[in-house]
Amino acid sequence: MTPPGPTSASGIELRHLRAFAAVARRRSFTQAARDLLITQPALSRTVAQLETNLGVRLLDRSSRGVALTDTGAAFLVHAERTLASFDAALAVARHELVLRLGFSWLLPDPWAQRAIARFERATGAQVELVRCDDPLDALERRAVDVALVRGGRPVGDSVRTVHLYDEQRVAVRSREDTEDGGREASGALRWQDAPEWTLVVNTASGTTGPWCWPDGNGPRRYVETANFDEWLETVAAGRGLGIVPEVAERRIHHPALHFLPLTGAPPSPLRLAYHPETGTGSALLRRFLDESTKPP
Repeated sequence: MTPPGPTSASGIELRHLRAFAAVARRRSFTQAARDLLITQPALSRTVAQLETNLGVRLLDRSSRGVALTDTGAAFLVHAERTLASFDAALAVARHELVLRLGFSWLLPDPWAQRAIARFERATGAQVELVRCDDPLDALERRAVDVALVRGGRPVGDSVRTVHLYDEQRVAVRSREDTEDGGREASGALRWQDAPEWTLVVNTASGTTGPWCWPDGNGPRRYVETANFDEWLETVAAGRGLGIVPEVAERRIHHPALHFLPLTGAPPSPLRLAYHPETGTGSALLRRFLDESTKPP
């Protein structure tokens, strides 16, 4: 690619920002073009125009894929906030109220269905479900208005949370895995035997990882993955065991996985995270929080 030329920001349009944000999220021109329903050459030209007008390189292209430059990562935050504000303004003008709920995997049932239905009936607004590898990151970028967060990891000083309820944990491992790993005669695993485990951890949105054993009594070996799908297939491949909320046992049907009871494990908190100054109508967000915490 030819290096960007002189800055000419006056030529930048919303389509440039949408194109760049799509590629940045997907780390792929092919997948981003599919999302935007345009051809890949057209998408490449649009992103190149943006870089030329800005006079900076936002993306590094290589045979291994697409990566954000440092400048691109900083620009993405502001680009997504601009797009979110513009979309919110359009929604207000069109009387189309939308609240974006970010989640990483398996919305908890029946909470999600009941809370969303109550909210939509009460407000006439729509909940847009946004699947993202890291809901807290999406919240920080203002790509979502509220994020569903599992586990007890810190969320940052600028974010507020509302506790919904606690989920019980279960263990899951490959059906081909024959290691005992502290298994009881009943077939259950014991939380206190964690040092014997090789634990597969979803570092972006997992519920169980090194942070669960602050005293250092956790597993001695970890296998890190970057999202739920990688975590799932890594466990299925027998690289280690996973610990997840029990909803996974009811909802995941993978022929290579076997779920086991887990004794002595602390529950996993389920929370909603949000920025107090969220746009798109703070009253709408407050109503969603209210409906989400009502008894079933």
